[in-house]
Amino acid sequence: MKMNLYGHKVNQLARCFSKKLNEKISPLGLYTSQWGIIVYLYKKRECTQVELSQYLHVEAPTITRTLSRMEKMGWVVRKEGKDKREKNIKLTEKAYEVFPKWDEAFKSLETDAIKNISEEELDIFNNILEKMTKNLERG
Repeated sequence: MKMNLYGHKVNQLARCFSKKLNEKISPLGLYTSQWGIIVYLYKKRECTQVELSQYLHVEAPTITRTLSRMEKMGWVVRKEGKDKREKNIKLTEKAYEVFPKWDEAFKSLETDAIKNISEEELDIFNNILEKMTKNLERG
C-alpha cells in the first residue's frame, strides 16, 4: 500500500523552509513567525489582531505574544480599534525601511526552493495548495 502523507510532506517542507528562512532573516532582526505578520501588514497596511490571527491560523494568545515582541522591536504599532478589546495593527516606518532587505532574503530562499521547477509545475502546485487550504478551512 502506497502512503502519500501529503499533509506530512507539506508540513516538512514548511519546517525546512522556516528553518532556512530563519537563517537568512534572523541576522536582520526578524524570525519566520514574524515574517507572516509583516507580509500581511505590508499588503493590507492595517488590520485587526483577530483578522491576523484568522489569516495565520494561529490562536489569539500566540499572536498577542508575537505582536508584543514585534512592538518592542519597533516593527509594529497597536492601537485601539472600534472598542477597547479590538486592536488595530500596522507596520512602523522602521519596518517599511527594512522590508526590502527582508523581502530580498525571502525571495532569494524562494528562488533556491523552486530551482528546476517549471512555471507550469508551479502553477499546478499553487492551485493544489489553495484547494487543500480551502478544503481544510471549510471542514
